[in-house]
Amino acid sequence: MHSESSTERIPGRAWTVRLHGHSDRSATVTCSTEACRMPPRSKDLTALRTFAAQHAAAHAKAATIRPNAWCHCGSQRCGAHPEAKAHCAGAVVMILRHDPTVRRVWSVEEVCETCAPLIPNATALARAARPARTTERPAAKTTQVPAPARPGVAGGFSSAAPPTTDDAAPLRSTRRAPQRPRRQRSGQGR
Repeated sequence: MHSESSTERIPGRAWTVRLHGHSDRSATVTCSTEACRMPPRSKDLTALRTFAAQHAAAHAKAATIRPNAWCHCGSQRCGAHPEAKAHCAGAVVMILRHDPTVRRVWSVEEVCETCAPLIPNATALARAARPARTTERPAAKTTQVPAPARPGVAGGFSSAAPPTTDDAAPLRSTRRAPQRPRRQRSGQGR
């Protein structure tokens, strides 16, 4: 049995749903996943188009984004955005590509944050969860003071639970940048 570590990179997945037209004005829907059941050939293009869009959405909903996946776009040499060259980087994003002009192909892909905004007609559906921080910390010699309770958020919404000591934000430096002296305009006195 093959076990997959969270640091081992794996290929980004892609599912493609296509609407194929035929000479008798009928069409069929195909999916890149052979196990998927497709409706029979039909002349009702609106129903087939609706089915194809829903089928692509079902793949996106059923898929769990893998944070250690390689960018699918990058594995295709970034052919989805040839005018905008970029180096793949960032977290994994699940996108849906569908050109509203052509209206025949729906693609659901795991791509990187860098490629996602460069791909035309793509909508980001979800982002991979950030890796959890380890809860093990070296023992501190000083005692920790609990953080004050969070006040309600403007707009009538209350905040989530107050942070625990593991979720506490890191301390910020209180050092300010030096301010530039203001110039006096000519003709103005102090």
